[in-house]
Order: sequence, then C-alpha cells, then structure tokens
Amino acid sequence: MREPAAALLDARVETYLGHLSVERRLSANTIENYRRDLQALTAWMAEAGLAGFKDLIGEHVRSFVAAEHRRGLSPKSLQRRLSALRSFFRYLLRNGELPGNPAQGLRAPKAPRKLPQVLDADEMTRLVEVPTEGPLGLRDRAMLELFYSSGLRLSELCALRWGELDLLQCLVSVTGKGNKGRIVPVGSHAVTALSEWKDASAPKPDAPVFPGRGGAPISSRAVQLRIRQLAQQQGIWKRVHPHLLRHSFASHVLESSGDLRGVQELLGHADIATTQIYTHLDFQHLAKVYDSAHPRARRKP
Repeated sequence: MREPAAALLDARVETYLGHLSVERRLSANTIENYRRDLQALTAWMAEAGLAGFKDLIGEHVRSFVAAEHRRGLSPKSLQRRLSALRSFFRYLLRNGELPGNPAQGLRAPKAPRKLPQVLDADEMTRLVEVPTEGPLGLRDRAMLELFYSSGLRLSELCALRWGELDLLQCLVSVTGKGNKGRIVPVGSHAVTALSEWKDASAPKPDAPVFPGRGGAPISSRAVQLRIRQLAQQQGIWKRVHPHLLRHSFASHVLESSGDLRGVQELLGHADIATTQIYTHLDFQHLAKVYDSAHPRARRKP
C-alpha cells in the first residue's frame, strides 16, 4: 500500500488523466504513457518528502530527471517524461495550484538522431513492379507507385479519396499533420497504375482510393502488413514499411535535385530541420563513393 502522501499525489494525477481522456480525447495508449511518467514523479516526490505539487521547484524536477537518467532511462524516454511533466504542470498552473512551472527551461539530454534507412533505386524499382495479376495486383501496384511517387504519409494514403486525385494534371491533394493541405505531383508510372486500378474498381468520386472491408478506407495496419509481404515476395529482406518508402522518396529526390526546400514542401514538413536529415543520408552516400573511388582517401576500418 502506498504512503498517504503518494496516494494523494496519485489521486491528483488520475484527475488530470481523466481530463485528458474526456476533454482532450487522447488515446488510451497515450494516457497510459502519461500515467507511467507522472507516477514516476509522484514516487520520487514521496521519497523526497514532498507532500504536494505546490512544493516543487526547478531544482526538484532537475534532480528527478537526473535520478531517472542514473536509473538507465534513455534520452528519448527522458524527453517524453519531461514533456508529460510540462503538460501536467501547465494544467496545474491554469487551475491555480502552482505558483510557476517548475519544469520551465529544463531540457532532457539530447538523444542521438538515427538516420532513416532507405531502399536504393534498384530495390525500389523491384518493389513497385509487383505483378498485377490476381484480385489485389492492380491495387498493390497503385499503392506502391503512389507511395514512392509522391512521398505520402501512411495516414494520407489511407484517407485518400478519388476526388482528391487529378490524374489528368498528375496531382494529388492531401491533408497532412496539423490539418495542413498540400498538393503533390504524381509520377507517370503512378498515374498509369492508378488509372488501371480505377478502371478495374469503377469507384464513385468520393470513394476511398484504397478501400478496406465494407468500403471504408483501408486501415494503416493492413497497408503495413501488405507492404511487408510484397517486399518479401519481391526478394527484399530489409524491414520494409510505408515510412521507409517516404524516406526513399525524399532521399532520391534530394540526391538528384539538391533542392532541400523543394523536398520540404513535397513532404509537408513544417520545419526544414526535419528535412535536413536527408542531407546527412546524401553525404553518407557521397562519402562511401569517395572512400571506395579515391586511392588515397580510403579510411582505415
């Protein structure tokens, strides 16, 4: 059984989680993550002898984050934990339960940024040229070609309706993160594949381009599983998933054009810093070419 002080702290956290569920309608998984992060704080506070959140100051939160770091939490987990704390403290501030935000200005350790894996041009060609025979063949080819042609997010592809595709002008209109719309070119191979799929399925203008059961838009999970199956069928044994196709699209366009701003617009990134990761991929490729080609530049392993 938890100490009375810890139980009171946890009860306040549960009230906040109820607010997230009812007022902000966050998913059960997100709320469970918040619960885990905030209960770690309340446990630390009970051990430190802090009876209420109003007693917290910046030094306490800094000590809590340091203790979690020593306990083995990764920088990425610490960033998420600190984000949950900030959100909770803002809620308490609005309700007059804190004199200030004790997490203000506090930063978690930086997590090393992993470079995304990509498929090379040959692998991408092999993947998108799946056989079109069978009941799902035309759909699969259209799906893969559109992913690679236009760099769509998985959610954007699943939600796409025929009325948002202009196959004559070779354009697609999508709504991305933050409800922001953008218009993206569609390549000739994708237009051909989509036209063949449209002729075969004879859809209404407001129908999903890729329907699932009952005519509703196909689920994200169904697309993920299908792409994994198709990759293995085509002899590609990397971990292939929809976002890998988006990474490959961005890397290949940047490698050919060198236009970082253009790639940012195509991907729908709000911040160009998000797009800059593809410049690192491009440099890695150039460095490999340089090391293998220049007789006096090969680095020692």
